[in-house]
Amino acid sequence: MRKGADRRLRGGHLWIYSNEIDSQQSPLGQFQPGDPVSVRAADGKILGSAYMEPQSLICARIYAPGQQRPLDESLFRERLEGALGIRERAFNEPCYRLVYGDSDGLPGLVIDRFGSYLVVQFNNAGMERYRADLLAALVATLQPEGILLRGDSRSRRQQGLSEDIVVAYGAVPEQLPLQENGVQFLAPVHSGQKTGWFYDHRMSRARLAPWVRGKSVLDVYSYIGGWGIQAAAFGASRVCCLDSSADALAGVMVNAGLNKLEDRVTTRRGSAPETMADMHREGQQFDVVILDPPAFIQRKKDLKKGIAAYRRINELGLRLLSPDGLLVAGSCSMHLSRADLMSAMQQAAVRANCQIRVVEQGAQGPDHPIHPAIPETEYLKAIFAVKL
Repeated sequence: MRKGADRRLRGGHLWIYSNEIDSQQSPLGQFQPGDPVSVRAADGKILGSAYMEPQSLICARIYAPGQQRPLDESLFRERLEGALGIRERAFNEPCYRLVYGDSDGLPGLVIDRFGSYLVVQFNNAGMERYRADLLAALVATLQPEGILLRGDSRSRRQQGLSEDIVVAYGAVPEQLPLQENGVQFLAPVHSGQKTGWFYDHRMSRARLAPWVRGKSVLDVYSYIGGWGIQAAAFGASRVCCLDSSADALAGVMVNAGLNKLEDRVTTRRGSAPETMADMHREGQQFDVVILDPPAFIQRKKDLKKGIAAYRRINELGLRLLSPDGLLVAGSCSMHLSRADLMSAMQQAAVRANCQIRVVEQGAQGPDHPIHPAIPETEYLKAIFAVKL
């Protein structure tokens, strides 16, 4: 490291930027993705072990702070056992995010568990270089029936990496069962979004229960019904799931059938803003409106435009909401602060000529632990607000 460039790492951060390396002693051109390195301060003190991503702005990622050790099957097993221990304390069913990158000491890696099956995402070439050791550790630690590798993530696409979807161990059905908050689902792990399911809003979805009994619910950006089906299972009188994907809405009805809720669940296909505007013109109203959009802000420079998108969708949600109804506003945009989301909701309320009061707030669950030195690991927000 260059002199003075190690302060952040000494504070517990795990990322090394290319301009922090002493390029005279360690020219980046000599490294390949995944090359293991010892990280040292300018005075020679060991700061940890990392693997290289020399073509990226974050050119090295520390996996063993303060230690010199290889990234091998032994380390993977140690990290997996630690991550597993946290999840088993938090959840009764083996359905959760098993590994959440830096927060579980395995940067660039995501693993979701569906009972006896695992879906793995290598989000950079450096971590993917250790695929064989990881697979061996997963088999030894969890004895899964199958492991699926999903290579079709945005980060891989941006890096020009292979986007193949491959069964790397055993056999993995097209759809896998899971249970969340006592409700049954089938996740399309081969073809669905991300790993096929979004475990991150689990805790907020559980908090729907006291708000939806006997109520009408609109679930916008529903995907396969994570929010809407749970609302119906918690006693909602009727639920409409809105999404632009026909496949996702077919999944909604499959999951409604699994829970014997077909009589209370309907779907509507279309662009969320356009369809919500149409529904408002039709005079439709709901007691609960849930907004769980994709990340409107992918890059920090898109913040202003993204905040406007959140304001617009929340305004539409409020116009469809009955007096005294509940708006659930979610965001998975890392660059959007909770304060900015709340401000967008307030601006939406002014435009919709109403008032709101925040009654609950939610965040990512214990299977998405937050590394206190890495703010980027905290990304999820859910705000429950009553319309006055």
